[in-house]
Amino acid sequence: MGSKIYVGGLPYSTTEQQLSDLFAVHGAVTSARIITDKFTGQSRGFGFVEMSGDSEAQAAINALNGTQFGGRTLTVNEARPQEPRSGGGGGRGMGGGQH
Repeated sequence: MGSKIYVGGLPYSTTEQQLSDLFAVHGAVTSARIITDKFTGQSRGFGFVEMSGDSEAQAAINALNGTQFGGRTLTVNEARPQEPRSGGGGGRGMGGGQH
């Protein structure tokens, strides 16, 4: 089981291969994924990298967090588990009806 790393502040033109190459210097990358907008396919400026070992992941976090990549400052840290999404999202406001 590898370690999952959050990478924020990516230039929108970054490819998954470039992201993988950036982290490969610090150890074996098992996957690199850029998160894109589901409607436009445009990068959202962040992604996730999985590395094969915890020590490699920690070394990459320490080395890359706060560094410049493509003119932008990276935020690199251990990925937190995804929060479960609630089906809510605002009420169905029915106020203001005609009298």
